[in-house]
Parts: sequence; structure tokens; C-alpha cells
Amino acid sequence: MIKTRFTELVGIEHPIVQGGMQWVGRAELVAAVANAGALGLITALTQPTPEDLTKEIARCRQLTDKPFGVNLTILPAIKPPPYAEYRQAIIEAGVKIVETAGNKPQEHVTEFKKHGIKIIHKCTSVRHALSAERMGVDAISIDGFECAGHPGEDDTPGLILIPAAADKVKIPLIASGGFGDGRGLVAALALGAEGINMGTRFMCTKESPIHQLVKERIVANDERETELIFRTMRNTSRVAKNAISTKVVAMEREGAKFEDVRELVAGARGKMVYATGDADEGIWSAGQVQGLIHDIPTCAELVSRIMRDAEAIIRSRFEGMLSGAQRQAAE
Repeated sequence: MIKTRFTELVGIEHPIVQGGMQWVGRAELVAAVANAGALGLITALTQPTPEDLTKEIARCRQLTDKPFGVNLTILPAIKPPPYAEYRQAIIEAGVKIVETAGNKPQEHVTEFKKHGIKIIHKCTSVRHALSAERMGVDAISIDGFECAGHPGEDDTPGLILIPAAADKVKIPLIASGGFGDGRGLVAALALGAEGINMGTRFMCTKESPIHQLVKERIVANDERETELIFRTMRNTSRVAKNAISTKVVAMEREGAKFEDVRELVAGARGKMVYATGDADEGIWSAGQVQGLIHDIPTCAELVSRIMRDAEAIIRSRFEGMLSGAQRQAAE
């Protein structure tokens, strides 16, 4: 059993979090993660309206009596979603754990804190983590360059970013980006984190509400099968490599603006990938951790395996190394 400040903070058995993922973070996956002893997160903006989010939270409660949370990502948009209404739906539903991500969450942090909600804020740099800590969040999820979705613009991989953040952040820190097995969990703990956040790995589970063909594509892909789009627009996003992402990157090299690629990257097209299994239908997020994903287990099987492997590494490999060094010193 591995207990950390983070597991104690949110009341879970294992230091593993299922990240909030657009079109993926639905009740059936979240409940399966929670029942496995980890922390599942419903993605608020996957639900078309705040009322639909209320219903999804209720549906999740029918499937688990374990702790789970909601992700609320705040991103700039020409016509932004009604964030305050989604926030109020989370509060009124009695959710006690929220993951925030994106720009300037202070308004949401302040309101959530009034209702005793624990807040995890996802960041891609040490400076943003420290800013979120000052805002009053309870934990930081630090997202390395390997991650799916938005890795920020600093291109700092987890091997550097995690310990750099751990050196300065005083509240519990979980590591995100590139994690998918027991080795990664042990590495994250060694680097100063108190748990791991996994997105792509949880996409590729039996309970994940996406098409089987997409899951099989993730298994078949290696660590090179991603693209970084929107680099020229300073809004970098790591997505699965496919015909659309390759075209977008090529267009950017030729000077394309967002308006020129808008139709190609439309969220509705990405949603269709998960619905139809056509991996070339649109843009969809996936991290470099694809190279470490070789099967499609249940969430319970995955979490159990990660914990078993992590504990075995700590007991046999590290303790064995120390014992060997001590024997040599005695001789």
C-alpha cells in the first residue's frame, strides 16, 4: 500500500488519477476508476449543458460510492461556455473534488473553496504552479511535455519539470504526462510527486467510452505517433498522428492561421473519431505514452497492476540495491 499526502487529501486508496479528457471523461469510466481505488474525473465540458453535467454526476453516483471529481477546464474562446453555470452545477451536486485547468482560475477557486471543495490545478510550468498555490488550490498536477493535450510552450519534459516543481511547491503534487505503468509511478514518487495523473492510458481501458478501433490504434502506436499542432500560434497541443494532424502541421509551416485550419480541427470531428472508430476523421488527443501501452485492460486490472508492479520495484529492486551496497560496505 502506497499512501501519500495526496491520497489522504482526496480520500483514495491509490495515488493514481484519471485526467479530465474531452469526450472521454464520462460516468462509466470515472466510476470504474473510482471503484478501482483511484480518482476518476468527469469532464464538465463534455456535457452539452450544466444541466447535463448534473445528470452525469448523478449517473456516476449510481455506479460508485467511492470519491470522484469533476474537471473544469477554462480556455479562451470567441464564445466561451457558461463557466459560472457549470461551476454552480458542480457545487450544487455536492462534488467535493475538482480539477481546474487553463487560464486564470482564481474566480472558480474562490467559489469552490467557499463550499469546502478540494481543488487540483493542472499546470505546465513551475511559475504557474506557484501562482495556483498562492490562489489557494489544494494540490498541483504538473504536466510535462510528453503529455496529450496542451503541454504549454516551455517544452520541459517531466524528468526536469517534476523535481523542479517539487523543490518549490509546498502542497501535494501529482505528475502528469507520460505515465502508464508501475515504473512511471515509482519514478514520479522518486522525483518528488505524490501520485500520477494518466489520460491516454485510461482511454485504452475496457470501460473507456470510445470506439474499440481507437483503443486498438493506441495499442498499435508507438511513442512517435503524435504531432504538435498550433505551435506557430503559441497554443501547442499534442494529438495523435493521423492524416488530419499531419495536414495541419504542414499548413502551419506554410503560414496558415487558425481560421485556415478551423474546419479540420473542429471538436465535432474529434468527437466522431471516438464514436465511429475512424482515427483519421479528426483531431484527437494522445500522448507519447502510447509507446508503453500494449493492452486494453479493465480499470481495476490496470490500477491493480500498476500498484503491484510499483510495490515490487520498491521492495525488490531498490531494497535489493541498498542491501547489496550495505553488504559490500561490510565486506
